[in-house]
Amino acid sequence: MSPLKIILASASPRRQQLLEQLGVSFAVESQDIDETIASEESPIDYVQRMANGKAESALQKHAVSSQTLILAADTIVVCDKEVMGKPSDQKAAIEMLLTLSGREHHVLSAVTVATLSEKHFIISDSTVRFRTISPEEAKLYWLTGEPVGKAGGYGIQGRAAVFISHLEGSYSGVMGLPLFETAQLLERFGLGGLHQTAAKSEGVLNE
Repeated sequence: MSPLKIILASASPRRQQLLEQLGVSFAVESQDIDETIASEESPIDYVQRMANGKAESALQKHAVSSQTLILAADTIVVCDKEVMGKPSDQKAAIEMLLTLSGREHHVLSAVTVATLSEKHFIISDSTVRFRTISPEEAKLYWLTGEPVGKAGGYGIQGRAAVFISHLEGSYSGVMGLPLFETAQLLERFGLGGLHQTAAKSEGVLNE
């Protein structure tokens, strides 16, 4: 049997960087799906539906190949049980940051790994606490460009790290791809894990 070809159904540079840490080879194919939240849909149901939807969209493009494995993920920020999307402009970004200021919120990251015959998914739930942020700080952070395209208007791996006073859960999950959970899913297909990374490293050393 030929090895599975892994496709990351996301154009996110952060997810690509994180997946590389698991030592697997993959191609990147972003998916364009409707991300509208359904009426009365819970945050957990929504983030799971988004990850599954991206995986299904990618699978449809590779329906002729049984040796293609799709990895899809979605990450949302939830405060007061409301999903906070990506800020549309400076005003929206500042409002988001001030809403998160001095309190806790949740970051949900759903991961789906699927082939034509098998699908598994998992959700990582992390709790993040922000220190108090002034309006001036929020504006200065917006001007760095980091909040653009990020759920909740911030990136934990960037300058927003100075806002975070406490994190309970998965750092990589808050970034966009929880590595512990993703590795567990890949291992169901005989992929990922330190044993594979170690094998690649040994091959390089023996060259």
